[in-house]
Amino acid sequence: MNQAPIDRTGAWQRLMEHAEEMRGAHLSQLFVDQARGSAFTRRAAGLTLDLSKQRWSDATLSLLLDLAREAGVPEGIQALLSGAHVNVSEDRPALHTALRLPPEASLLVEGEDVVPGVHATLDRMATMVERLHARQWRGATGRPIHDVVNLGVGGSDLGPLMVTHALADYRPADAHHVAVHFASTMDGSQLADYLTRFNPETTLFVISSKSFTTIDTLSNARTARDWLMARLVEDGKDVDEAMVMRQHFVGVSAKPEKMSEWGIAEVNQLLFWEWVGGRYSLWGAIGLPIALVIGMANFRELLAGAHAMDEHFAQAPLADNLPVLLALAGIWNVNFLDIRAHSILPYDGRLEHFAAYLEQLEMESNGKSATHDGRQVGYSTCPVLWGQLGPNAQHAFYQLLHQGTQPVVCDFIAPLTRYDDVEDAATRDHLMAQHRLTLANCFAQSRLLMLGDDAIDEPGERPGHKRYRGNQPSTTLLLDRLTPATLGALIALYEHKVFVQATIWGINPFDQWGVELGKQIAGETERILAERDGLDRMDASSRALIEAVWRAEQEGER
Repeated sequence: MNQAPIDRTGAWQRLMEHAEEMRGAHLSQLFVDQARGSAFTRRAAGLTLDLSKQRWSDATLSLLLDLAREAGVPEGIQALLSGAHVNVSEDRPALHTALRLPPEASLLVEGEDVVPGVHATLDRMATMVERLHARQWRGATGRPIHDVVNLGVGGSDLGPLMVTHALADYRPADAHHVAVHFASTMDGSQLADYLTRFNPETTLFVISSKSFTTIDTLSNARTARDWLMARLVEDGKDVDEAMVMRQHFVGVSAKPEKMSEWGIAEVNQLLFWEWVGGRYSLWGAIGLPIALVIGMANFRELLAGAHAMDEHFAQAPLADNLPVLLALAGIWNVNFLDIRAHSILPYDGRLEHFAAYLEQLEMESNGKSATHDGRQVGYSTCPVLWGQLGPNAQHAFYQLLHQGTQPVVCDFIAPLTRYDDVEDAATRDHLMAQHRLTLANCFAQSRLLMLGDDAIDEPGERPGHKRYRGNQPSTTLLLDRLTPATLGALIALYEHKVFVQATIWGINPFDQWGVELGKQIAGETERILAERDGLDRMDASSRALIEAVWRAEQEGER
């Protein structure tokens, strides 16, 4: 890869000059070309990517492809997929793509084929899922498990939560219904709700933590353990502590010794590897909640869809490569058009949690300001990303998109087909009409953002408060339909987009030292709160806040 600062390369400088030419161009003018829609649209793995509403031209894309080559994107793709140590600061590979390789594949990493281990874990997951779906996994008192609570945070929560919600329609019809729930907040509010409603005899907890040291997760896990012991052991049920731990806890981690130390039976441990980042981990053991909802056959379809996108990423020319093109559109907006806000807008209620998932994927990965060699960057990296369901957002922040002062780039995401398989004809017609209405809103909003007033056929001059400037760039991503395979491809598309952008910016998308520092400082602060010692080391504001907590505790003890 090129070691020179990317903003000092010839390709970057040519783009800077070209951006000056493009700043005065309005999207309504660019769409005079009737072939523009097809010229900037690509298909792969059940997805259609329409980039025609980006504020760019053929010349822009050509220059951006030059930048990608100069930054070493083709070499970076090969390095990522072959197991090279692309996670530079931690000196290891980033091989989430290995989690979705088919069993007949082979991938040597430092002399070891990692594929057999991946599929051994998948097979172990399958056994657990089959037992739970067949009512064969029973709690300590002999009753079958009904509720499974995933205790995790970040990548151990957002990915499984998003996918289980998106694919809830794919529950196996012949399986015993296992209700899957998620608790991530360290304050215990989510877990407390479950503990008041669930039966301890039929509840299983999955503790998901790569390091098995995450305080958010372990604090919830300790509360769950104490609840089970109090309700099952201390209340006189004919069980002991070892039986409760064996029948009511599963651990998912890269640290088997820490799971054993915590008390999780070896047979209930699912492993993943240091070369899988937390936010990239839903494809393996962290995906156990997903498999519990959709079954292992559909889980493997999710992997197959992601692998199809991996193959496309590896093989397609840069000019036809969906992750590369999506990444280059982002580079153009952030670094050359100075658009530093990005909104994710799915037009399908099943994708309710997709924006939150991408917030972590993109901002934790590329929210960096230092290059691989420690140099502070002289250019913007990851934009601020947020979003929600498009139909809801239309009644919330679309006002800012259409008439505010901040430029925002939007990703509109929707399935082309839905509800055509509903059996009752009348219900099917109503639901398909609602889906058409949803698509109409999706397409109309992106059109209005693009054209502004030109999208509205009204006579006479419009008053200022009814003017729409338009010229807001957007991407439209269409899924043939929302299935395990197309969702897998969609997630992998964004994963690879993040990597391409990181390669161009010269940053590492696979570490998160800012998160680690936050954990460290929080631990120190918690010790001061608990032990009431060390306050003199704190700044004036933190000192006052801690003292306020102490006063509240003293008043509560009176």
